[in-house]
Amino acid sequence: MKDFSVVMALVDFVPVLFFAIAAVRLQRDLYNKMSKGAFALFATGTINVVFAGCSKALYKLLYAARVCDFEALNNLYFPVISVGFLLAGIGLVGMLTHKQTENAALSVMPPVLFTGTPIMICFMIIGLGMICYVLCAMAHRLKKSAIMILFIINFLCCLGMGYLASKDFDVAIWNWIGEGINILGQGAFLLGVIRLRKAGLVELKLNK
Repeated sequence: MKDFSVVMALVDFVPVLFFAIAAVRLQRDLYNKMSKGAFALFATGTINVVFAGCSKALYKLLYAARVCDFEALNNLYFPVISVGFLLAGIGLVGMLTHKQTENAALSVMPPVLFTGTPIMICFMIIGLGMICYVLCAMAHRLKKSAIMILFIINFLCCLGMGYLASKDFDVAIWNWIGEGINILGQGAFLLGVIRLRKAGLVELKLNK
């Protein structure tokens, strides 16, 4: 028996909303700086992350409301979010390290569901690391070190969520701790993205 409540499930949508808003802002601000391939990877990856977060929160809501125990929906979370972060990270690193042209080929792979947990953990850490590295690099170019701290907080919170995943998430206390850390991390991510834009992200010159 899982110790979920309707309130807990609804709160689980908050960090998903924070990330979704931040992702859309980044997609709009970086669109003209990215090749079609890099943007496709980044957009696909962030959509995967939002979908995974929504599926997890929806599973909790259905369970808490005693509608059903939709275990297949719950099982989508880890593989989809792991591949999502990896794709988004590759897209951002590609934008920063390679010359971006308007006629670059559209290149994107659909997410694959891996059954190996260590592989998915590696994908998630590598993807998150690449995303935070690129955003910190852009903050550094804008000479806004305070913004870098926000993305570092986000990365550390995500690592903390990875540690908590080893705990018994069927118990309410671990869910509440995880949700608190996730809200803090995604809140820092959203604030960092907003401040990047105000600092001049749209006008920032990258590799051309």
